[in-house]
Amino acid sequence: TSAGGTASPVCWRSDSLTQVPHNVTLTVPLGKAFELVFVSLRFCSAPPTSLALLKSQDHGRSWTPLGFFSSHCGLDYGRLPADGPAGPGPEALCFPAPQAQPDGGGLLAFSVQDGSLPSLNLDSSPVLQDWVTATDIQVVLTRPAVLGDTRGAMATAPYSYSATELQVGGRCKCNGHASRCLLDPQGHLTCDCRHGTEGPDCSRCKPFYCDRPWQRATAREAHACLACSCNGHARRCRFNMELYRLSGRRSGGVCLNCRHNTAGRHCHYCREGFYRDPGRALSDRRACRACDCHPVGAAGKTCNQTTGQCPCKDGVTGLTCNRCAPGFQQSRSPVAPCVKTPVPGPTEESSPVAPQDCDLHCKPARGSYRISLKKFCRKDY
Repeated sequence: TSAGGTASPVCWRSDSLTQVPHNVTLTVPLGKAFELVFVSLRFCSAPPTSLALLKSQDHGRSWTPLGFFSSHCGLDYGRLPADGPAGPGPEALCFPAPQAQPDGGGLLAFSVQDGSLPSLNLDSSPVLQDWVTATDIQVVLTRPAVLGDTRGAMATAPYSYSATELQVGGRCKCNGHASRCLLDPQGHLTCDCRHGTEGPDCSRCKPFYCDRPWQRATAREAHACLACSCNGHARRCRFNMELYRLSGRRSGGVCLNCRHNTAGRHCHYCREGFYRDPGRALSDRRACRACDCHPVGAAGKTCNQTTGQCPCKDGVTGLTCNRCAPGFQQSRSPVAPCVKTPVPGPTEESSPVAPQDCDLHCKPARGSYRISLKKFCRKDY
């Protein structure tokens, strides 16, 4: 609460208290999530013989104890005095109360990340990450030194607490995805996120960077959020855990609202009614061309997505079914626009009648007959 190291430090003092117990709470909002390293509080007068140190991870909506400090841990907090350093566990530990110093004050020093916990690594231990994370700190003073060590002692005179310096050591919680924190336009502290992450704590992937799930970065691996593979045809995507597992945990992004007439999980093929232009790259905006099937000659509007060939009706040919095949001619029917060309029949000129055999129709003459040309023509022989 004041600059430390001065010859005459400025002390904060609570109101005069007479009732016991009468807790006094000091609350320090950190503004965002931090990974705590230590908390220290220097007192101007004899330190209290019982106090509690708490943290919040949700900006003061709920509180979790980091540690208790008392001259009688069993009586005050129902715990045995700790025989080791503080650390994550099912219950907070209780440590001896701060000792009075020759100058009349005292110092509370609490190490959150103690070096004697080699088995816990912050990068790989979710338990430790949760243990050191805090958005707010609270110091609850529960028994002043003037009452001694007796829990049920009565105050014979007004008393108060006084402190000169409260320090919270830590670093911005950025989950390994930022090396610094900055003030945003609203004056709030926020991480300068990298690796495709965003948020005050870099705790989520950017909207288009969800090809794999978010992970905290470590000293060995950045675990960057990867952009979805949409071939430049989509601006949004979503993550699908089932696809991610089926891919061997390599890719789980699904592109949304594919543009430029594309479709598919990666916008990697042409939608119905279009086919791929082999002369253009898959990422080209004009990679998909319209089938343009003839409204009369084609049997449908969907073409082969590789060749662009439309389904033609009988007797119709062409990429878009726009002409009659050889041996067919155009008709006036929209149902059968092309019909077979008719084959011409035989004529008298092209197929003259063969002369009839006289022996089949005429009887042999008996004797000789004379006939004039005039009579022959009249009888139409």
